[in-house]
Amino acid sequence: MDRRHNDRRKCCPGDSGKRRGDTMKVGLISDTHNLLRADVLEALSGVEAILHAGDISSQPILDQLQKTAPVYAVRGNADKEWAEHLPAYLDFELNGLHIYMTHKKKDLPTDLSSYDLVLVGHSHAYSVTQLGSTTVVNPGSCGPRRFHQPITMATAEISPGSIIITRIDIAHPAPSPKVDQNNIAAQVY
Repeated sequence: MDRRHNDRRKCCPGDSGKRRGDTMKVGLISDTHNLLRADVLEALSGVEAILHAGDISSQPILDQLQKTAPVYAVRGNADKEWAEHLPAYLDFELNGLHIYMTHKKKDLPTDLSSYDLVLVGHSHAYSVTQLGSTTVVNPGSCGPRRFHQPITMATAEISPGSIIITRIDIAHPAPSPKVDQNNIAAQVY
């Protein structure tokens, strides 16, 4: 299986209309925390499905994403009562690939060998790991910047036997100096 990683800095909404075997472009996001940036929506334009690995924080975020493409989403630890209808995990097929999604990596099944693609979130840290024939992706966080980590997401070009992951870095405002009582500037992010 071709598994290239291009590292350039509700369940199952229905069939995308693609014939099995055609390449399908999918948006991979997590940890929006009630912030859907214009740059994220622009990066998602043209995708045929969006996979959201949780910590969405409100239904309007899902509604806005749904205007772009069908959304597969799981509930994250910050998704409270409003998200009780969202599953804790999804196990599904999309364009010929077996996919598993959950918010926290610690909640993954022990054996991932039957999955082609696994999507997790929670840590806000972008990563792509190959475990045998399984590609495990954490797209990072494309919501509010936390922990001085970059704001990231990814896209995947998927077809039976192939997954190509592309990292997308989202620009954030430059830090502004904050001056304390001693007139010493500190960087605020």
